[in-house]
Amino acid sequence: MRYVPSIIIAVALLLAPAIWVGLSHLLSRGDFQGAAVDSSARIEIEMLRQQIEDLQARVEELRIELARLPVARGGGYRTDPDAEDEALRGTGPNEILHAYAQVVLIADRLNVNRGLVVATPDYLEAKLGRPSENLGDDCAEVTNETFASNLVRQQVGPVEVTMMRPAAESLARVFETVRKVDPDLYARINTSGSLCVRNIRGTSNRISTHSFGLALDLNIDGHLDNFTDGKTQLGLTILADFFHAEGWVWGAGFQREDSMHFEISRRQLDDWIANGEL
Repeated sequence: MRYVPSIIIAVALLLAPAIWVGLSHLLSRGDFQGAAVDSSARIEIEMLRQQIEDLQARVEELRIELARLPVARGGGYRTDPDAEDEALRGTGPNEILHAYAQVVLIADRLNVNRGLVVATPDYLEAKLGRPSENLGDDCAEVTNETFASNLVRQQVGPVEVTMMRPAAESLARVFETVRKVDPDLYARINTSGSLCVRNIRGTSNRISTHSFGLALDLNIDGHLDNFTDGKTQLGLTILADFFHAEGWVWGAGFQREDSMHFEISRRQLDDWIANGEL
């Protein structure tokens, strides 16, 4: 055990460049686009990108610790076995368990929706009608009876929502896939709201997609995202791949970034209408 400090330093020095090169290669491949994302790999890559400097700092700390160890005859190092065991056990909690709520930059933000486009307020109104005659900044009652007949309020996976029936069914498929692939992430999903009949914030005559029961806001662990800062929770970047596979648009790709927001794409809406589901 007396050589452990020097071994740790040697390994750290050898791994740091390799990790950096490997990380750069992985990030350059742009292969985070599939729905069958390996969540644990995404977490590890994001953490490496965020924490490579921490590794270098730890190497320097180990250098200092090594320099302070008393030298014994024979050129070795005389150390406290209990202290060595404590160092080998690690110095903090398992960060992967808490990484879903970690805030990261949204890579290639304007291209995250990869061909999917939103249904504009005018398009939604033309196809589905106006949910209510009285729209403002606050949520209003649905007054369109035909529209209301397609709404459902139910528990969908980890959250309760009020949405158009096919949207709720699609959301259930998304969450069921997440539950099977990444149950830890599934258990930490929260919602900030679904149906809310109102105008888009900051406008006086543009109806929000929330008004049509075709959108919802999500977060991890109940922590709300900061609007328009180009960052989001790591868990939402993972969820976005599953939503994309079901034809949902992620608000991270909007000009006014809103990464908690997910809504049905125009293509998916047109499919439901063509199939008589709406």
